[in-house]
Amino acid sequence: MPPNREQYPSCSPERIHPRGTRYGRQVRERLVLVVLVLVASAGTAQAWGRGTNLVRRYRPGQRMVYRTSIETEAKIRSNPEGLKAFLPPLPTRLSTRQQNTVTVRSVSPEGVAEVENRFDEFELESNLPDLVSEENRDSTRAAQEDLGKLVRGQTLTVRYDRSGKLLGFEGTEAVLGDLDPPLRQAAQQMLRLFLEQMGGHSLYPGYRVKKGEEWKQKLDASPAEGFPFQVEGESTMRFIGKARYRGVKAAVIDFNFTNILRPSMPSLREAGPLAQLASRGMALDIKIDGQGQGRMLVALDDGRVLQNHATIRQTLSARLNTAAGVHLPVAGPLTVDVDSQTRLELEGEGQPGH
Repeated sequence: MPPNREQYPSCSPERIHPRGTRYGRQVRERLVLVVLVLVASAGTAQAWGRGTNLVRRYRPGQRMVYRTSIETEAKIRSNPEGLKAFLPPLPTRLSTRQQNTVTVRSVSPEGVAEVENRFDEFELESNLPDLVSEENRDSTRAAQEDLGKLVRGQTLTVRYDRSGKLLGFEGTEAVLGDLDPPLRQAAQQMLRLFLEQMGGHSLYPGYRVKKGEEWKQKLDASPAEGFPFQVEGESTMRFIGKARYRGVKAAVIDFNFTNILRPSMPSLREAGPLAQLASRGMALDIKIDGQGQGRMLVALDDGRVLQNHATIRQTLSARLNTAAGVHLPVAGPLTVDVDSQTRLELEGEGQPGH
């Protein structure tokens, strides 16, 4: 028998999130996490392609304007089926349109590059307003619009070493400062993942490749401070040949990848809902399975990305497992799966620097 919200009123998202400022902030938080997951996926695809030029050469004054569109459709499954009724509304259709200006401000004698990434434009649309009650519909639309206004005009300052390793970044306070601390930390970590991948550290083949040649890169990573995720994966790249893109000589790269990401949550397990579950002999297992493929163009002179078209599929799985002797009212563990397919198109143009 499916769960009943009237029987368990505290579980109803409509009652948890009353109309008003708090409700709007919680809608923005939900959308921020969804968008950051998409951005991290997009960053993964971009970084792997850069390995074709062997070295990412940062040059002062190097400037690129990127126009990116992301379209995502998702489907939510649960066991039992009625478990979905207890989840807060999540968008199953989401699209973003954005323009970023990426400028290399300086390169130190040691090879450390300071890169400015400015959000010139940012628009987000989703079907989330259609999934909430009528009384919250206008507030939800307003929260979506507020998120776009919040992001537009913001600038991140990022530092990479000469190999593309991320050294640090600033400028997230204006976008993420309004989030609750646990959510803000998760968003910071997702953003760090995106920026690390954009740098391309350890992803180059290490030698010149010939037309038709393939190379692979391991994507494994262990949890660390600032990145509490266990990652397993592999990417395969194939050098198709050369072309011109808006007058720039470019390498054409086909790529595909698979990865599994698991959050490491020791702090969450020590207190709060997960600690309560553990005290009752239950444990929550979360993972994200991803795979993708696409084609990109990278400049032959310095390895900057010129174009990226990719399709990414992900499944976020959450499973509530029980110890021996603990019984649940359904066969097997309680599960929630979110399947998504994302289409990314990125076009860039700019100057190579000096």
